[in-house]
Amino acid sequence: MHGLGRLLAAVALAAPLAPVSAAHAAPLSTRIHDIQGAAHVSRLNGAKVARVPGVVTALTANGFWMQDPRPDRSEATSEGVFVFTRTRPEALVGDAVRVDGKVREFRPGGASSGGLTRTEIDATATAVDAHGTPLPPPAVLGPRGRRAPGSVVDRGQGDVERGGAFDPRHDAIDFYESLEGMRVRIDDAVAAGPSRDGELPVLPAWGAGAQARTARGGILFRDADPNPERIILDDALAPLPGMNVGDRLPGANHGILDYSYGDYKLLLTATPRRTAGAITRETTTRPQRPGELAVATAGLDGLNPDAPAARFDAVAHDVVDGLRSPDLIAIGGLGDNSGPEDDGTVADDQTVAQLITAISAAGGPAYDWRSVYPRDNSDGGRKGANDRVGFLFRTDRGLAFVDRPSLSGPVPDDPPARPDPAVTSVRAVPRGGTAGLTLSPGRIAPGDAAWAGTRKALAGELTWRGRRLIVIANQWFPRTGDDEPLFGRRQPPSQPTEWRRDAQARTVATFVNSVRRVDAKAQVIVAGDLNDRGTSVPVQTLAQSAGLTDLPAELRAGDRYTAVTAGNSEDLDHIMLSASLNRRRHQFDVVHRSAEFADRADERDPTVVRIDMSGK
Repeated sequence: MHGLGRLLAAVALAAPLAPVSAAHAAPLSTRIHDIQGAAHVSRLNGAKVARVPGVVTALTANGFWMQDPRPDRSEATSEGVFVFTRTRPEALVGDAVRVDGKVREFRPGGASSGGLTRTEIDATATAVDAHGTPLPPPAVLGPRGRRAPGSVVDRGQGDVERGGAFDPRHDAIDFYESLEGMRVRIDDAVAAGPSRDGELPVLPAWGAGAQARTARGGILFRDADPNPERIILDDALAPLPGMNVGDRLPGANHGILDYSYGDYKLLLTATPRRTAGAITRETTTRPQRPGELAVATAGLDGLNPDAPAARFDAVAHDVVDGLRSPDLIAIGGLGDNSGPEDDGTVADDQTVAQLITAISAAGGPAYDWRSVYPRDNSDGGRKGANDRVGFLFRTDRGLAFVDRPSLSGPVPDDPPARPDPAVTSVRAVPRGGTAGLTLSPGRIAPGDAAWAGTRKALAGELTWRGRRLIVIANQWFPRTGDDEPLFGRRQPPSQPTEWRRDAQARTVATFVNSVRRVDAKAQVIVAGDLNDRGTSVPVQTLAQSAGLTDLPAELRAGDRYTAVTAGNSEDLDHIMLSASLNRRRHQFDVVHRSAEFADRADERDPTVVRIDMSGK
């Protein structure tokens, strides 16, 4: 949904807060800064106001923004406000107006949303006093103007709408609130993330003063620094150009600071001019050598036969050019044969055939595929899509998938009933002097509540030139609307989906430990989309509980990210090695080909590790 649609939806889903008491009635001469106040909720909420003066600064289909040309002396009180007219307003930009109506606080997304409210005047009358009035000067954001706090969203605890200190100098959530509805200017912006869904995260002044930049021009999310200096541009009032990380918007760009769906957003009033940055799609440093095993991760974001051929080509070139045709890829998000059509299809053979054909056409080797068909609509994701995890593996370099039950050999006249692999748990058992699996591929505890409504971890038994390996492909529970937003009313925001991932981490760790009990030296690889940073509780739980080493931590901080979320670069995809493999020489690489680019449907960068398997 793009800007104007989101804006209208915000009004449609908004929930008003309780009105003010009689003690907080509007003064006889009310100005915008009296309405906004130094708080997240107006003390005049619910009060009637009359002849509130302002100059119209921007229009939308159901209202307009206006700003007081005579501000008070406090930077804590905003001088702008949205006027809700329900229908297209008759006032024009530059009109000096006086507005009658009622002050209201609207919460985009409804009363249950964890987001903040937007202060509005629900207009009953608008009088135009003059046309062509000069617009109030904008507030300049950045080092040459008002600078947002660089790391702190809010120092307090609890509900920011229910009191507490309001400190725009030190708390970013208060800083942006003090500019809500006002004209704002940013100079020389640089993209911190790609443009997606009508939004673009940027840093002003070419990123001057921003900390923890990535090697390619983004900015890293750190546990103690979520980078509140990022500014989200929105296309509600003017189209935005397609942008990649590091692309630039030179000169001055003006807009209105608004709030919707968990973030403050700058609605530019004119389409900015873009200049391209310098980043290109990466290729891993080298292909694997004859004695090395290359294992990779890749997210396909629901790839299915209805996807354009260009999407299959892009994924194929990621494999062949970006990853240099690794031996094994832990895949997440491969869709069924009918894509999002909810027709009961769970088979994926057509999707797989198109993908393998595209890899071959791109100059790659022959690959094969293993997975487990999910039960229809039981694994989360988009209804009908039945995205799943699985293994894509080469058949020409000594890697062999151990199929259990076997896919070859004569079929008996009266074959025994086979348990449904979608709901049957795989177990570790002794095989050939080391650990093997009862099912390969097999799901890890698929009936465990940790996997309810989400993709189940998949274990596979493979051999590399006679050496047995256990590889586990993952796509853990995503961060969803159940998590409260960074700029939400409750601080610090609650992240309930992390508890789901922590439960999944414990389930996978329990399985890995069951493999180690069979053989303490078993060679185990855990790979895929864990949907959490390396410092998070779930990732740390898995690594520490199962004796695994998380390979992204071996990279310098500025290069280990695999995703860019609202301008924050994060390491959400991982490869972990058991001690027996970690002791071997290995080289890990994140290959930046997707997350920073606006033209990619899959939003995760692939990763690859090359492990020297020569010697004992």
